[in-house]
Parts: sequence; C-alpha cells; structure tokens
Amino acid sequence: MSLAAVGALAVGLALDTAFEEFPQRIHPVAWFGRAVTPLDRSWAYPRLVGATIALGLPIGAAAVAGFVAALAVAVNPIVGGAVAGLVVFATTSLARLLSVAEDVIDLTATDPAAARTSVRALVGRKTDDLTPVQLRSAAVESAAENLADGLVAPLLAFALGARVSLAVGVAGAAWVKAVNTLDSMLGYHSKPVGGASARLDDLVMWLPARTSAVLLAAAGRSPRALARAREWSHAPTSPNSGWPMATLAAALDIRLKKRGAYVLNPDADLPSVERAREGVRVVGLAGLGAFVLCGVIAWS
Repeated sequence: MSLAAVGALAVGLALDTAFEEFPQRIHPVAWFGRAVTPLDRSWAYPRLVGATIALGLPIGAAAVAGFVAALAVAVNPIVGGAVAGLVVFATTSLARLLSVAEDVIDLTATDPAAARTSVRALVGRKTDDLTPVQLRSAAVESAAENLADGLVAPLLAFALGARVSLAVGVAGAAWVKAVNTLDSMLGYHSKPVGGASARLDDLVMWLPARTSAVLLAAAGRSPRALARAREWSHAPTSPNSGWPMATLAAALDIRLKKRGAYVLNPDADLPSVERAREGVRVVGLAGLGAFVLCGVIAWS
C-alpha cells in the first residue's frame, strides 16, 4: 500500500493546488463542525461531557473515514487510493492558507480596513484597531501556526498510519483533524466543555509543531533559526504554537507580536510588506516539504 499512500498524497496536493478546498456545503470538516455546534452550550457536568466529546467524536470520525477507505480498497486499490487522496485533501489546507495570508498582506498596503476583515479568516483576535504592520504580523504568525495544525498534523497521521494500511492512514488523518477542529471550536477558557479537547490537542500537536519548525528552518535556509526559536517558543501560552511561529520569526529576522499576549524575536522589526510576503513564501515551501517528508515516511 506504500505506492497507494504516496499516490494519495499526490492527489491531495494536486486537488489542494487546483481547488484550495471543498465547497463549504459538502466539506466533511464543515459537516463535522455542524455536528459539534449543538454541543457548545452549558452542561450540568461540563467536564464529563467535554471528555466524552473529546474522545468520542474524533474516534467516530476516524471510524467512518477508515471504514469508507477500507471498502474502497476492497473494491479496487486504485479506487482506495483515490478515496484516500480525497481525505487528504479534505483534512489539509495549504493553498487556501497561503492565498488568504497573501491577500491580507497585500491589502495592508492598499486597504487596511479590508485587511482587518480578511484577517479574521486566520485569527481569532480582535482586529478592528490593528495597524497595517500588526495585521501583517498576524497574517505571518497564523500562516506559521496553521502550517502545523492545518497541514503537517494530518499529513503525519496519514503517513504513519499508512505504514499499517491505507485505511488506518485515512482514519489517522480524520482523527487528528477532528481533534484540531474540536479545539478550535471549544478549546477556550470561557468554555468549560472544551477543556478536554484543548488538552488532547496539546498532546496531539507536540510532534507536528516541532516538525513544522524544522521544515520552516529548512525552507528559510536558516538552520540556526531552531536554536534561536527556543528562546521565544514558550512566549505563547500554547505549548506548541510558539515553535513554528518563533522559527519563522528567526528565519526571517522579523518581530512577530500579538498585543497583550507575546512577542517573538523582540529585537527585530515588525514585518514590512516584502518581508511578510517572504514569510508566506517560506510557509509554502515548508508545506511542500511536508508532503515530500510524509511521502518518504509512507513509502519507507
């Protein structure tokens, strides 16, 4: 199945490049999100419910995806590879991430008000009073962070699982994507039901975040960026997101700052339009590197 797994990665990358993402009305992740929405409310026992959600829903998503992939493989290995490619496409995002980040950066030079609206697709922070340079920082930070959770994490899960079988790889990618989606929807201090989802996501993202940092340092042709990033990697409250963001800040020698939360590479300047565009380019190269790395893992 190693050839089928590599083929599925190639199909996923090709679909991502051509279409960016599924239409929202048929996107499996959007379906999953709609299933989670009714659970985002007050519960008499929020911790128990939250733990059930965090454990049960990703397992359910993985079981469905893995079963469909297993059926497809039983029909024909080529059909199985095509289905696996669709799952890779559904659970990852690179082209869309890059295009939104690039749009925000370009708009900071021509229409900051529009940039404040566009950046909301990347960040959860308040954007109404962000200056153009703060908007560029937010776009670069989010591109680096989302490289880890939106691409590297599901790709690694797929590649490692595919060493067992194509269906296990598909199930792994779906499980990781479900864990990450639950964290993005429920994993806030203001939502007691999301505590378990946030902690599980922290565990799941440990390896992908650090793998992303290595890929960013390689893409930025800056091996020393990893050593420098260690100084600032714990500045964000997340145990993982600081690694890719700090590595990109070091590789580009720019400061990345979230007001009231963290500063990465504090002695450098905030990104200009040109440096921010370079940051997105480095994220894109790192994303391609992730596909290559995972292809090697699946093949070996």
